[in-house]
Amino acid sequence: GGPDGGAAQGSGAQDTGGTTTGAAVPLTVNTRPYVYDDPCSQHFLVDSEPAQVGPPASEQDAPRWAAAYGAVSSGEQEVALTVQGTGEETVVLEALHVRVLSKGAPLAWNDYSMGVGCGGGVGTKSFDIDLDKGSPTVTAKNGQRDFPYKVSESDPEVFYVFARTQAHDVRWDLTLDWSSGSRRGTVRIDNAGTTFRTSADAGRPGYDYPLGGSEWIAREGG
Repeated sequence: GGPDGGAAQGSGAQDTGGTTTGAAVPLTVNTRPYVYDDPCSQHFLVDSEPAQVGPPASEQDAPRWAAAYGAVSSGEQEVALTVQGTGEETVVLEALHVRVLSKGAPLAWNDYSMGVGCGGGVGTKSFDIDLDKGSPTVTAKNGQRDFPYKVSESDPEVFYVFARTQAHDVRWDLTLDWSSGSRRGTVRIDNAGTTFRTSADAGRPGYDYPLGGSEWIAREGG
């Protein structure tokens, strides 16, 4: 205890058992926060009318687009994690956990479909999260095997996580437990420093941007 958090932190010389300094984590995680599984999969809720919202974004531009409009994933969010070791030794990925940081009423915003361009087909390592559950868990889908997995520098893994909600506005992130030899730790995974956020659309007005069109068109049937 005591006041050893601040100034001494820069040295990073001593390892206090439970936590490891950033340099000591033997893996990297590259996060794609908005994966387009098919052209119509990604929807965003935005607190603006269609005239104020620019054309839909490709998957590559989705983080920028979402930030610009304060957008929140609608109904489902697919996140891809590419996990790779950084050194010679194999790293065991022990478990992937979801943490719900807040849960509120669904956002009463407009739903915009990003129906442009195509994403790649999803790999086999797919996991589901039901954000409406009291204690959500990361569940293997399609009958594939659950954690643990092993990675190294030459042998990365890609995990696809599908988080869904039909009743709430949820802020959430992920934690990945790893071990390598006698060392172990936990890596927090989020959307470039902020939590992931997914909200049910709760029958909100929906808008599509037709290919070759120049404006948002109200979706039929609400």
